[in-house]
Amino acid sequence: MKQAVIKKELNTYLPLLSSGQQALILDMVKNILHIDTKEKRISIEKYNMEIEAALQEVKNGNGISHGEVVRKNKKWLKRK
Repeated sequence: MKQAVIKKELNTYLPLLSSGQQALILDMVKNILHIDTKEKRISIEKYNMEIEAALQEVKNGNGISHGEVVRKNKKWLKRK
């Protein structure tokens, strides 16, 4: 794919993403480029607390099933 086409598609799709999704994309690009974001690692205690909080969110019904992710992925792939 030519660079101009890639830039045009990026400029088309990026505004459609939420702020959180845009931040995730930026993190992925930085990771690809090996840019040090100067973030410190969290402690194991903080990590475990975040895991517990995420599990509680799922128990409270604030999540989606694997099947739903697969269905959404199929829709996303059809848009290409």
